[in-house]
Amino acid sequence: MALQCGIVGLTNIGKTTIFNCFSETKAETSNFAFSTSKSNIGKVDVPDWRLYELEKCQPTERIIPTTVEIVDLPGLAKGSSKGEGVGNKFLGDLRNTDAIIHVVRCFDDPNLSHIEGSVDPVRDIEILDFELQVKDLESVEKKIQRLNKLIKAGEKEAKHGLEVMEKFRNHLENFQNIRTIELSDEDKKHGADLFLLTDKPVMYVCNVDSASAAKGNKYVEKVTEYLKGQKVEILVIAAQLEEEIAELEEAADREAFLADAGLVEPGVNKLLRAAYSMLNLETFFTVGPKEIRAWTIKKGATAPQAAGAIHSDLERGFIRAEVMKYNDYIALKTEAACKAAGKFYIEGKNYIVDDGDILHIRFNV
Repeated sequence: MALQCGIVGLTNIGKTTIFNCFSETKAETSNFAFSTSKSNIGKVDVPDWRLYELEKCQPTERIIPTTVEIVDLPGLAKGSSKGEGVGNKFLGDLRNTDAIIHVVRCFDDPNLSHIEGSVDPVRDIEILDFELQVKDLESVEKKIQRLNKLIKAGEKEAKHGLEVMEKFRNHLENFQNIRTIELSDEDKKHGADLFLLTDKPVMYVCNVDSASAAKGNKYVEKVTEYLKGQKVEILVIAAQLEEEIAELEEAADREAFLADAGLVEPGVNKLLRAAYSMLNLETFFTVGPKEIRAWTIKKGATAPQAAGAIHSDLERGFIRAEVMKYNDYIALKTEAACKAAGKFYIEGKNYIVDDGDILHIRFNV
């Protein structure tokens, strides 16, 4: 499932360091603004402890987690929407993503200058929001021109579309993001073809110093206060600390390092799970002696659609799904025990798959 999250932020705020902590595609980092000339894409495993709990019930040859694609865009700056710094090309890359991870600098470092001359994460959020709003306004203005032509040609539906675009334009001109407009499903259809940047779901990552990894700092407090009332997730990650953890080969060393920092797990693990959820995705499992595997589906997917995530033949020839709930299977330990307890379900084409379901698909092609 080729859904992507784009990591964005001003230049020199540590987002590429975070990207390198979980991606096999190692990207170049630098202390110099605009030193990066391309976006980096990494397919990343989504940490899911349930896979290893399932292995305790069913020993297996291999465990395969689900994945999410992360795109690391070069650092942006004031004026990017007009071509400053890396400019328009990378805002175009961002348009192709499905959700945004916005990293903001929440640490002091005299050896790493801030492009704006001082550390102020709220200002940085406003700068990047403004650049995205400018690009969205350009897209909306172009569509308004097209709709006016259609109205003159007698296209009835275009009038409603124009009303929606006028609402978008007013919102953007008031320095507001499209995601904050209350819209009906019908209204949303008129903007769907624009892939507006400020309409994408977003979460904020506060990149802090190592000492603030567990509890945050004054900069995180400012971000939290600024975003109060918005339906967004805010994570605290110490990129430098995460980089040091990622370089440790032994699990015991990583656990000791985390404990010293007051953490239970690497912050990037929480980031990946949050990104997966932000994309409106969930997981089901297939369990067997050859492999235990996590599969990705959109929330609300039916059993045949889940079957299609495994292979198109399974969806095309779908007969039924044999379902066990994760908690039941972990508690009862075996499929036979689930059957005996009445916790083994036969479901048809209308069944909506729940996150964590263990499925066996019966099909005939």
